[in-house]
Amino acid sequence: MPLHDYGVLKGRPINKRLGAGQSPHYQVHIIDDTTDYRIAVNVKSKLSPSELLFIVDEHFEHPITQGLQDFEPGFTTITSEPGGAALDFIRGNLFDPGKMVPLAHDIPGPDNDLNEKINHFVERAINDSDAMIYAFGERWGPEQHKKDKYFGFKPGNGIHDIHMNQGNVGRFVSDDGVWQDGGLLFHFPEQDQWVGVFLAFQSQAWHTDDRTGHRIADELIPDGSVRIVAAKVNPIGEEPGNETVILINTTPDTIDLDGWKIADKNKKKERLTGTVLGAGETTTITLSGKGAQLSNKGGIITLLDQNGIKINGVSYTKTQVKKQGWTLVF
Repeated sequence: MPLHDYGVLKGRPINKRLGAGQSPHYQVHIIDDTTDYRIAVNVKSKLSPSELLFIVDEHFEHPITQGLQDFEPGFTTITSEPGGAALDFIRGNLFDPGKMVPLAHDIPGPDNDLNEKINHFVERAINDSDAMIYAFGERWGPEQHKKDKYFGFKPGNGIHDIHMNQGNVGRFVSDDGVWQDGGLLFHFPEQDQWVGVFLAFQSQAWHTDDRTGHRIADELIPDGSVRIVAAKVNPIGEEPGNETVILINTTPDTIDLDGWKIADKNKKKERLTGTVLGAGETTTITLSGKGAQLSNKGGIITLLDQNGIKINGVSYTKTQVKKQGWTLVF
């Protein structure tokens, strides 16, 4: 079954411990106005290969950040569905999966392993009294009669599964679900900066069922053969029927896009018909207004092939949407 109590934990970090031992987790002690919590972040896989895939976006821009500052400190349960605060590495277009790289947690030397990559931003947040951490995953506790085994506060309380939670293999398939991925977001208000840290296991698949989150294909990442390069989100005049998405064929072959779909942040879909893209060619798709729609308040745009497999996806924020008539380039 999917994660039991999925949500986001918001708080101020006050201490940390690097991941070590047989099942290493990077540990963060955070607090809200009344309660102590621990964030437990996997830095090594129990399955081979043991190195986790990771990506750090030091200038994370995504519509999900627009509402997070309004969350109360502490844990907030999130419904696993599109259009809200839930994370989904595949459907949410949070980052380009092709830019994730594997990294061990304990390499000798400075700033070159997964512990240190996470630690850099945690220490920065500890030393910035205005900074906040938002940890997405599954909550545990409160454990009324147990002290936290790392930081000693009581009751034990926290959040784990701070990684991709779909496309699993073996005994971990029971954790599969959609719109329930984990992640770390750091907000540094003084610099108006968001930092995103996202982790996945190399054993996980990047094409999963839209209902169960179980793997449906073994390709490591969306292939990007056709990419979304631009969109007119805020056209002049009436928006329905005038919004456009520009696609490019990056391959040396002609691709027939008949039956492919463009999906928006609420997973409403626009079916493509009669579109054939030659090698290196671009095409402009005008959305009918009856399927996918591009919100001026921020959103995501996803390209799916005729089998519903994600080929490419982008996101944009409210601040990136310019005046009427401008085309947003990704």
